[in-house]
Amino acid sequence: MTFNDDVKNYDRYRPDYPCELFNDIINYSSNKIETALEIGAGTGQATSHFADLGMNITAVDIGENMVNYLSEKFNNYPNTNCICSSFENYKSDSERFDLVYSATAFHWLNKEYALPKIKTFLKDNGTIALFWNHPFVGRKDDIVHNEIRKVYDKYRPNDKTPKEFSNEDTEKYVNLLNEFDFKDVKAKLYHRERRFNANKYIGLLNTYSDHRLLPSDIKIAFENEIYKAIMDNGNEIIVYDTIDLYLGRKGDLMN
Repeated sequence: MTFNDDVKNYDRYRPDYPCELFNDIINYSSNKIETALEIGAGTGQATSHFADLGMNITAVDIGENMVNYLSEKFNNYPNTNCICSSFENYKSDSERFDLVYSATAFHWLNKEYALPKIKTFLKDNGTIALFWNHPFVGRKDDIVHNEIRKVYDKYRPNDKTPKEFSNEDTEKYVNLLNEFDFKDVKAKLYHRERRFNANKYIGLLNTYSDHRLLPSDIKIAFENEIYKAIMDNGNEIIVYDTIDLYLGRKGDLMN
């Protein structure tokens, strides 16, 4: 499990999420959110926002190193409970949650199994929130991106042309939540820019599983040329992020 191998680097370089996103989740919820279940907590990029509001959070992650790091990070938050488990094996026979959320992790799950299970954990009118961050470094008018694309074509050729995440791409999860009878399904996009020097961008690359799984000789050569491309162009690269949020509500069984 690659995410579990270098927890500190993951926590340092993986982005958090816009405050507006968390405000939108809270404003959407029919219930006052007092209890929340997080699926795939990682090192707590999303956990922090809800923990700071004093919510009772059960943060579940499959990586033992991740959970140990998470437990230490939230040691001063008595209402945050960190559990090492896959979501498939996680059990809570009595507790029901106002909110179940997953930040850049839900795609790892079997959706046919996960969505019905999430419903069993939600209170009536409870909220499901799924969100991701989609970084993009392929803008044609960006010189650094053009140079980096040449490196990708050399070491990691791909027939697909990179494209930024758009409103059309939200249809997949909107349709999925509707298919599983979540109510009042909504989607929203957020945009931002992040700037990295060459060293920090290589650090970011090492938080991606497909990059970490490259053969060591290819990985080293690939990183060296990426590093040079950034250094040769002012030692700065801009990452254009699109964050997508999906909200749904479990129906009230009394209605």
